[in-house]
Amino acid sequence: MKMKMNMRLRKPVMAFLFLTVLAPIVLYTDKLSTFSTDEFFQEPSSLLPSNPDATALNFLLPQESSTSLKEPMRLVYSENSTQSDTEKSRRTRQLNEESKGIDTNVTGDNQINPIRQVTANHRANEESPPVEKKSEKLKVPDLELKQAQAVEVSLKVSERKPANHRNRNEKRKQDQDEVLGDVRVRHLKDQLIMARVYLSLSATRTNAQFNRELRIRMKDVEKLLVDATNDSQLPNNANEKMKAMEQTLLKGRRIQDECSVDAKKLRGIIHSTEQQLRVQEKQTLFLTHLTAKTVPKGLHCLPLRLSADYYSLNASSQQFPNQDKLQDPNLFHYALFSDNVLATAVVVNSTISSSKDSSKHVFHIVTDKLNYAAMRMWFLANPPWNATIEVQNVDEFTWLNASYSPVLKQLASQKMIDYYFKTKTTELDSNLKFRNPKYLSMMNHLRFYLPEMFPKLNKVVFLDDDIVVQKDLTGLWGVDMKGKVNGAVETCGESFHRFDRYLNFSNPLIAKNFDPRACGWAYGMNLFDLEQWKNQNITDIYHSWQNLNSERELWKLGTLPPGLITFYGRVFPLERSWHVLGLGYNPNVSQKEIERAAVIHYNGNLKPWLEIGIPKFRGYWSRFVDYDHPYMRDCNITP
Repeated sequence: MKMKMNMRLRKPVMAFLFLTVLAPIVLYTDKLSTFSTDEFFQEPSSLLPSNPDATALNFLLPQESSTSLKEPMRLVYSENSTQSDTEKSRRTRQLNEESKGIDTNVTGDNQINPIRQVTANHRANEESPPVEKKSEKLKVPDLELKQAQAVEVSLKVSERKPANHRNRNEKRKQDQDEVLGDVRVRHLKDQLIMARVYLSLSATRTNAQFNRELRIRMKDVEKLLVDATNDSQLPNNANEKMKAMEQTLLKGRRIQDECSVDAKKLRGIIHSTEQQLRVQEKQTLFLTHLTAKTVPKGLHCLPLRLSADYYSLNASSQQFPNQDKLQDPNLFHYALFSDNVLATAVVVNSTISSSKDSSKHVFHIVTDKLNYAAMRMWFLANPPWNATIEVQNVDEFTWLNASYSPVLKQLASQKMIDYYFKTKTTELDSNLKFRNPKYLSMMNHLRFYLPEMFPKLNKVVFLDDDIVVQKDLTGLWGVDMKGKVNGAVETCGESFHRFDRYLNFSNPLIAKNFDPRACGWAYGMNLFDLEQWKNQNITDIYHSWQNLNSERELWKLGTLPPGLITFYGRVFPLERSWHVLGLGYNPNVSQKEIERAAVIHYNGNLKPWLEIGIPKFRGYWSRFVDYDHPYMRDCNITP
């Protein structure tokens, strides 16, 4: 009974399976038989541009509905577009209608099978080919038009870039090409330099085989570089020559195993040479100062001969004429303190030679007792035309004593004498110029006592004995000093002529009262207003600072440091052409500057009367010396 029932059910089940499985297969096979083989295997992408309805193939893959996600319209407009607003709106409506038509076919209540839709569209295309071609003519040119407009916009934007930016990029590219274009040439040159270094080293120079090989490689490389300035001009075998030279240099590097040892030896030699150089420089400096302090034989002979002749004269012949002019404030007065007869004679002769009226010039010369007779005899035997001469002995100034002058008391102290005469030769002072014995002479400090020496005068021009006057100086007396005491040429054009080079600014007293970068000035040719000097108590200021410097803690010896302090804020700057300095140490002073100067100054150790003087500057001084004078010939003083 049961078996019969199973047999009854088997037949309906088999019929149902036949209808549900095999029937669709037969149906689909019949529909697909309409496609040709080439059409079936054609790329789907090739169908897209020609058939807009072929986008239905996209629905074979799972994707979101068009209502939930839509791609934005990509419309490109150029600046010069000629489409009207009506044309733009028409195209927009057309695109919207097409998208709506696709959505309707896909999302309707009765969804169409995708494969059937594709086959139906394909049949429709075959039946109406002219319509499809018309559609292509409408849509494809529109896409190409938009692409062309986009390209046009990008080109116009690129044209807006500044020309200099393009030029800069082109130049940078050109420089890079030039750098890259001579890489091999530069490498070959470096190899030549390295080869020459190896030829100079002892280890490789003594190796005959390596030396011969290296010279051959060098000749090969030099031939390559004869006409080549960049890599493109090198011959084809340049790389081979370069590699061969590199191999040879590697051999030299292996041979030179003791480079570090040689380097240490060289460093030792350099260190030893530098030490010897420092010793020689100190010795040269010491000898230069020693020579500057030494009196040449001829200049030592001259005052002896003059002194002998002076004391042979009677008392009336020992007097100078025109002594009534010595205190006349209406004349031009010069103060000159020196123990060098010949140098003093050049100062007087050059001043008189440059003056317009020599009878109005008065020279007040002060010397020491050793040269007093010789100085007087020289000017008695060689009177300076109509000018007035006065020669005094500093030791006869009874008012100048240790109780009045602090510096005189300091100069006579045992400590100061030991500083000059008991110094160990192995311990040279760093500032040898301050160790000159001339600083022990009171004549060097007489410049701070001008009102006491000339109580009836209003203005005095102070002159050093190492200067030469080239122009008339009478114009100095007409300078309005605006209440200042000292008229001088400032020297702050050179960095070492400022206050911090002369004064000890580590001392709080100096640091509190003075500016370290204040401009210095020069002695040698100075105009002093003696009336203002007295009104401002300059001598008392000088004494107070000298008392504070009894231990030489504020400045070293000399007259310029106390002069900078004493006349601080009381200096009237004169024009530079009045006084040119440096002829005693600087050979680079320009000739134009010398010729324009009213006074040239041989400040420094290279004095024109010494053999160490600068030869090209000696002529300005020697032209005022009469080498044919009997005294000059007797003492064998020659140019």
